[in-house]
Amino acid sequence: MSLERLHVDGTFLKNESGSIVQLKGISTSGIGWYPQYVNELLFKEFKEEWKSDIIRIAMYTEEDDGYCSDGDKEFLKSVVDKGVKAAADNDMYAIVDWHILSDNNPHINKEEAKKFFEEMVPKYVDYTNVIYEICNEPNGNEVTWQVVKEYAEEIIPIIRKYDKKAVILVGTPKWSQLVLEAEKDRITIDDNLMYVLHFYAGTHKDELRESMQKAIDKGLPIFVSEYGIVDASGNGAVNLEETEKWIALMNKNKVSYCMWNLSNRNETSAMVKPECDKIHGFEPDDLTPAGNWLKEMLTR
Repeated sequence: MSLERLHVDGTFLKNESGSIVQLKGISTSGIGWYPQYVNELLFKEFKEEWKSDIIRIAMYTEEDDGYCSDGDKEFLKSVVDKGVKAAADNDMYAIVDWHILSDNNPHINKEEAKKFFEEMVPKYVDYTNVIYEICNEPNGNEVTWQVVKEYAEEIIPIIRKYDKKAVILVGTPKWSQLVLEAEKDRITIDDNLMYVLHFYAGTHKDELRESMQKAIDKGLPIFVSEYGIVDASGNGAVNLEETEKWIALMNKNKVSYCMWNLSNRNETSAMVKPECDKIHGFEPDDLTPAGNWLKEMLTR
């Protein structure tokens, strides 16, 4: 594998030679619903034609077919394995995403998370392309940064028991928006961490952009592991004006980002048209406005 291991230095991701790295790519939708898009030929297409250098493998923990609800654990783990290996074979980084959402408090399925990372991390110790996202979008009034931090301080040592070098992403409260709360009380047991911010351009505008910039100015390393060019529901009209403001801000600060979502779900955030059943070899007519915009943006 030719990919260099990455590490966090200040607010930046850097490679082994100390150069700043900004990753730009794609997030799957839930792999329990759309496992077909985790395939070698599509990842090759993303790398060579879309110029994507990262893929986020989103594994829901609750919801239908979630890992901790009624999903097939062995199947879901096999899709994660397939995605990590396909990404590595195509010189792409892969985020293994423990995708909490309706289980708003990461402690709800904490014991399952411990077992998952205990099993999966040893598999990828020799992979230089793996990044771990340990709690997608903590949410709810009672889920403060302190609650998330306590969870992270239990999960991070499990990852570090096997992998001393992988970058770890930690979600923040209010669906990964309260990065300034995390900045005030950072995790101190590990320094190869980045804090997660998510936005949907139709909903989150100047106020959240200002929060992100303030947090970065205070030295907080941020990774946008999920964003959308529509509203926060994952649906609604595409808002390119606000999206381009976000892209400019992230590029200015060398913040890495992955767009939601790789599926043919009948919603405007999906990259593939609902009537398209292809799983690779996409032409412009197969893609939604979101999908075509993403390919154009990545190849600028």
